[in-house]
Amino acid sequence: MAFSESQIPPDAQHYLVCGTEDCEKNCQFYCNDCHQPMCEQCRDEHQKNKKTKNHEVVPYKQRKRPLPVEKCKIHPTRHIELLCEECQIPICSKCTATKEHRGHAFTDLEYVFDEKVSLKCHEEIAKIRNYFDPISQDLKKEIAGDVTEIKKIMEDIRTSMKAEAESVKKIVDTITSEKIEQVNKIEQSLLQTLNNQNQQIDDYINSLNDLIKRFYGYLSPSNIEQLTFALKSENFIIRPIPETSKPVPPIFTVGQYSKEDVAKLLGKITVPNTKPENRKIKFMETASTQLKPTGKRRKQDREKSDMKQTLCLSSSVTKVREYTVPGVDNVYHISLGKSGRFWVSDGDGNLVQTDLQGKQLQKIQTSGRIEGYHTVTQDKDLIYTDIHNKVINRITPDNTITEFIKTGDWIPLSIHSSHINGDILVGMVKKREAKVTRYNKTGTEIQNIQRDNKGQTLYGLPRYITENINGDVCVSDYSKHAVVVVDKSGQHRFSYTGQGSEFRPYGICTDVLGHILVCDTRIIGNSDTVHLLDQDGHFLSLLLTSQQGVDDPRSVCVDDENNLWVGQLNTNTVTVYKYLQ
Repeated sequence: MAFSESQIPPDAQHYLVCGTEDCEKNCQFYCNDCHQPMCEQCRDEHQKNKKTKNHEVVPYKQRKRPLPVEKCKIHPTRHIELLCEECQIPICSKCTATKEHRGHAFTDLEYVFDEKVSLKCHEEIAKIRNYFDPISQDLKKEIAGDVTEIKKIMEDIRTSMKAEAESVKKIVDTITSEKIEQVNKIEQSLLQTLNNQNQQIDDYINSLNDLIKRFYGYLSPSNIEQLTFALKSENFIIRPIPETSKPVPPIFTVGQYSKEDVAKLLGKITVPNTKPENRKIKFMETASTQLKPTGKRRKQDREKSDMKQTLCLSSSVTKVREYTVPGVDNVYHISLGKSGRFWVSDGDGNLVQTDLQGKQLQKIQTSGRIEGYHTVTQDKDLIYTDIHNKVINRITPDNTITEFIKTGDWIPLSIHSSHINGDILVGMVKKREAKVTRYNKTGTEIQNIQRDNKGQTLYGLPRYITENINGDVCVSDYSKHAVVVVDKSGQHRFSYTGQGSEFRPYGICTDVLGHILVCDTRIIGNSDTVHLLDQDGHFLSLLLTSQQGVDDPRSVCVDDENNLWVGQLNTNTVTVYKYLQ
C-alpha cells in the first residue's frame, strides 16, 4: 500500500535529512521542543547551545509528533495547546482563566497526543499486522485448499457415476445426464459459497488496510478536530474477522444394477445434513509495540488483558456454592458490593443486603419490582430507582439514604454503574416512549439514547441494563422480546431475539471476555435458560438449563472471580456457577 510522508511506518527503510539549514546529512535524532530532525553533529551543537541545551533530543523513532497549529476561536491571538481534563476539549492558555474552566485540571495537548493517540495508533497497527492480517491470509490459503479438495471430490464422483453408466449402456444415458447435472449444480453452489467467503476475506483485508491508513493519519493530524476525533476510543474498533465455514461436500452412494429401477443404477447423491464447521481463528495474543504503557491504570489494563489471554469457556458448567437470602421470596436482581456482601431484590419491593453467611444486614422497602433497579457504584455506594417519585436514591456505606438524581417526567426502571468510567446508565419509560440516559458519576446527564439512525424507536420496556467491556450498552427489553445493543455513541449494533420460540429476556450481564449472558423465561414450556452470546450478538450456547438445576432464572451477574451468580423465581437461594477456566 502507498503512504504519504506523514504515514511512513516508523520502522520503514527511508532516508531522512537533517533539518538544520544547509545541512544535508542523514537525520538520526529529533528535538521534541523544536520539532526538528537533526544529524549527530547538529545534535551535539544543539545541546551545547545555552538556549537549547535543556531541550529534549531523542532518537528519531522516539520523537513526539508535532500538533497542527490552530488559533483559539474564543481568543484568536492564542494557539490551542492544552486539554481540559474535566470538559475533554482542547483550549488555549487564556481559556484556563475563564468561568467555564475555572478550577479544572489541564494537560499539555502535545503530551496527551503522544501518550494516548500515538500509543493507541501503534497498538492498533501492531494488532492488524501481527494478528488480523496474518490470520486472514491463512484463511485465504485454507479456502484455496478447500476449492482444490472440492474439485477433486466432485471429479471423483463424476468418474464413479460414468463408470456405473457404462455398465448399463444406453438404457441409463438419460439418467446419467440428469445425475451429472445435479452434481454440477451442487458443485456450483459449493464453489460459489467458497468464492463468496474468499471475497468476504478480501474485503475484510482491504478494510484492515484502510484502518492502518486511518491510524497513521491520526499520528499526524491536520487539525484539532481530527485530533479530538482520534481521542475517542470507539474510533479504534477493529471489526472481528468474518466467520467462514468449511464446505460439506456431497457423498456418492454406489447403486445396485436392476432393470426394474434404472434410476437407482447410477447411485444417489446426498448432501450431508451437517452444519458447516466454522474455521478456527486463533485467539489474539497481546500485540507488542514500540511504546510501553506506564502508570497504574496501564498496569491494571495489562493485568486484565493477561486475564483474558488465560481465560476461556469451560467444557462444562459447575455449581460451586449457594447462598440463602433472608427476607425475600424471589431473586429478581443481584448487585455485588464490597467483598463478603451483596444486595438482592424480589418482586415485592424488598431490597435486602446480606453477607455470605446469610445474615441480613439491611432491608429497605422500595417501589421496585421485577427490574434490575439497583447497582453498586465505583465508590461502593448502592443506588436504586424510585418509580413513584421518579428519582434515583443513593445508600452510602453508613446506611444514609439520599436523593441522588431526579429524572423529571421519565420513570426510571433499570440502572447500571459502569465499571469502565463510573457513568450511570438508566433505562426509562414515559407513556409509550422508552430511552436509555447516561449520567456521569456526579449525576449530570450527558447522553440520551432513544432511536436508531433510521428514526425507529430502540426500546419498549428496558427492564435490565448493563455495559460490555467495549463500552456497548446492552438492554434486556421485555416488550421488544430482544437484547438491544448500541455502541457507546448510541448507534444501534444489533438486537438478539433468541433461538426460534418466543424470547422473554430478564436479567442480563457481561463478563471479562465480552460475553453477554441473559435469562430467557418463556411462558410456554419448561425451557427457562440462560443464553450465552459473544460480543457481537452471535449465539454460543444455552449456558444453564434444567440439567444444571435452573428452573426459572430471573437475574445474573459475574463476580471478580469470573463466577456466574444466578437468582430464580420462587426461591430465595442464589446459586454460583463456574463456567470459565
